[in-house]
Amino acid sequence: MQGNFAYKIHKTPVMKEIRVGLIGFGTVGQGLAHTLFNQQETLRRKVGATFVLARVADLSVEQLPPPFSKVPLSDSADDVLNDPAIDIVVELIGGMEPARSFLLAAMAEGKHVVTANKALLSVHGKELFAAAAEHHVEIGFEASVGGGIPVIKALKEGLVANKIEVLRGIMNGTANYILTQMTEHSIPFADALADAQQKGFAEADPTYDVEGIDTAHKLAILMSIAYGRHVHLDHITVEGISNLKPVDVEFARQFGYRIKLLAISRNHGDHVEARVHPTMVPEDHMLAMINGPFNAIEFRGDTVGDVLLYGQGAGMMPTGSAVAADVVDIGRNMLSGAVGRVPALSYQSDYFSDPVITPMQELRCPYYLRVNVLDQPGVMAAIAGILGKHGISIRAVIQRGRQAGTEVDIVFRLHESNEAAVNKAVAQIDALPATTLPSVKIRVLIDDRE
Repeated sequence: MQGNFAYKIHKTPVMKEIRVGLIGFGTVGQGLAHTLFNQQETLRRKVGATFVLARVADLSVEQLPPPFSKVPLSDSADDVLNDPAIDIVVELIGGMEPARSFLLAAMAEGKHVVTANKALLSVHGKELFAAAAEHHVEIGFEASVGGGIPVIKALKEGLVANKIEVLRGIMNGTANYILTQMTEHSIPFADALADAQQKGFAEADPTYDVEGIDTAHKLAILMSIAYGRHVHLDHITVEGISNLKPVDVEFARQFGYRIKLLAISRNHGDHVEARVHPTMVPEDHMLAMINGPFNAIEFRGDTVGDVLLYGQGAGMMPTGSAVAADVVDIGRNMLSGAVGRVPALSYQSDYFSDPVITPMQELRCPYYLRVNVLDQPGVMAAIAGILGKHGISIRAVIQRGRQAGTEVDIVFRLHESNEAAVNKAVAQIDALPATTLPSVKIRVLIDDRE
C-alpha cells in the first residue's frame, strides 16, 4: 500500500424487516401498499431496512391485487392486532369505532400505530396520545391533515423553535373546488357540487366537506400541536359554504376579494381563536390564489415569519405517501432505539393543558353584509341608522337594481367591527318590514401582511 490511503472492505449490511399490518384496504390503504412496494429499493437505501406489508384486514375485500396477492388477508382486525411479528399497525378504516378500539388494542400490545383518522383524533386524541405515552410506542398521523402535504412534520419539527402566532388555511379540497367553480363560472352551489361529485372530488354525502366539519377536525389537530393545548372539535366555531350564492361571489369580486372556506386560529397568548367559515380574502393574498381541489396551510412563527405549504390535500397516492412517511419515521426510530424522540404533539406531555378559546362574540374583523329589501324610501337610512347605533362604520355600499317596490340587494363593506354588535344589528335589520330575506354576513380576512 502506498501513501497514507487505507482501504476497507464494506460488507453489505443485513437488512432488518419492519413488518406492517394494515387495517382497511380502501383508497388510502391501497395508496400505502403501492407506495411501500414501488419505493422499496429507495427506502432500503434511505433507511437500511425493508418495509414489508405483512398482513391486511378488510371486511369487504375478497382478494388483494397484484403484487400483494401473497399477503395474508383477513376479515378480522384481530388477526393483525394479535400477530406478534407485526411492528406497526396502520388504521385506515375511518370513523370513531371500532377504529379507536383497534388503535388502543394495538398500543396495549406494544405495537406502534399510524392513522389518517382526523375525525377520531379531533375527538379522542387526548386519550390516544396518552395511551401511546403509557405504552412507550409511537403514533403517526401525518395523513390526517393536508393529504400529501407534510404539514404536521413541518409544524412539529421544522417550526419547533417558533411560537406560532397565526395558523390558517384551505384544508378541504372539495369545498375549495366548489368555490373555485362558483367564482370562475358564476354557477350556483348545487351545480358546482354536482360537478365536484361527477369528477370524484366530492362524496355522495358531502356534508362534512361543505359544512366545514372536515376542516374543523384538521384545525383541532394543528392547534393542539401549535399551542400545546388539548383542542377538541367542540372548541371550534364552524360554518359551511352551502348557503353562499353566486351574487355574493360576484360582489366579492367587485370589492377585490375571493371567497374561501378558511380555518383560522390566532394566538393571543392567554386565549386562542378557533373558527372555520367562509372568508373574503384579498385577491392578491396567497390563499386567494389556491384553486381547485388543492390545500394550502399558512403558519406565522415569531422567529421564521410566514410559511405557506401547498399541495394535494387528498387522493390515493398523495395520502398514501403521507402514511408511508409515518411508517418510515417510526421504522427509523425503531432501528436507532429512539422511540419517543419527538413527542407526538411536539410538546412534552407535562406542559399540555386545556385551551382557553376566544369567544366568537368577541371577534373583531371587517365584514361583508348583503341585505335583501324592498326598494322603498327610507330603507337605506333605516339600515345605516341601525349599524350606527351599534357602533358599526360603513366603508362602502353597492346597490344592485333600482325599481320602486321591487326587491333589491344592498351590499355593505363594514370596517372592523365586533361580532356581537354585528349580530345584533343584523337581527334588527332582518326585522325591518322592508327586509325580504335573511341577511348574509361574511367575515373578511384581516390582512395583516407586513
